[in-house]
Amino acid sequence: MTLRDRTVIVSGVGPGLGHQVAAAVLRDGGNVVLGARTEANLAACAGRIDPEGRRSAHLATDITDEGRCEALAALAVARFGGIDAVVHVAAYDSHFGGLEDADFGAWRDVLDVNLLGTLRMTRACLPALKKRGGSVVLIGTQSAVAAPSEVRQAAYAASKGALTSAMYSLARELGPYRIRVNTVVPGWMWGPPVQGYVRYTAETEGTPESEVLGRLTGRMALPELATDADVADAAVFLASDHARAITGQSLLVNAGELMR
Repeated sequence: MTLRDRTVIVSGVGPGLGHQVAAAVLRDGGNVVLGARTEANLAACAGRIDPEGRRSAHLATDITDEGRCEALAALAVARFGGIDAVVHVAAYDSHFGGLEDADFGAWRDVLDVNLLGTLRMTRACLPALKKRGGSVVLIGTQSAVAAPSEVRQAAYAASKGALTSAMYSLARELGPYRIRVNTVVPGWMWGPPVQGYVRYTAETEGTPESEVLGRLTGRMALPELATDADVADAAVFLASDHARAITGQSLLVNAGELMR
């Protein structure tokens, strides 16, 4: 029970990674405070993982709104007495394209969520985190360092790359308060988005889903994709005291597709 009596905020809770992180926090003994823009997603997640509502709370939160970030942090303190970790899953990952067709207005929106929104949410948690130390866990992307050939997500990759760069400064700035800052870097992650990609590609090409999936797993050292639950476990590890001496680090969770 590595998170016993600890309180963890999870932003961006939907049916995929955010749900898995929240479930892993409860599994490991923690309290979890859920944030996302859609109240229905929050209520559904809380109902599945904590039907009696004893160790969870939730609040509709748009991380581009500083006031809502502060309200989510305040909820954690009011309900459970403090904040020990925040895991940033919230992201704008549905804008596609490269440079030639770039809509820089859309790029600004991506950056406002993925970079500035994450920093807003982190800052809102700082007063509570400073009281007893803790952990900030960012979710990055392998595409920030090794762009995939299958899809173009230049804005998303750039925003997550900027967030990883910010991590180094935050680790130095917040270290004296015993606040650790690390990034989990997923590659192709088996969960709702990748499942949708495999299904769509198979339908478009008229090929079996197993063939599309095989193209992805064929480049990996391990013969299957990491799952969103695998990524969630890495995030919970970094949120726990098992990682008490780890800060300013990026942990690839990618079945060995890219090794650094």
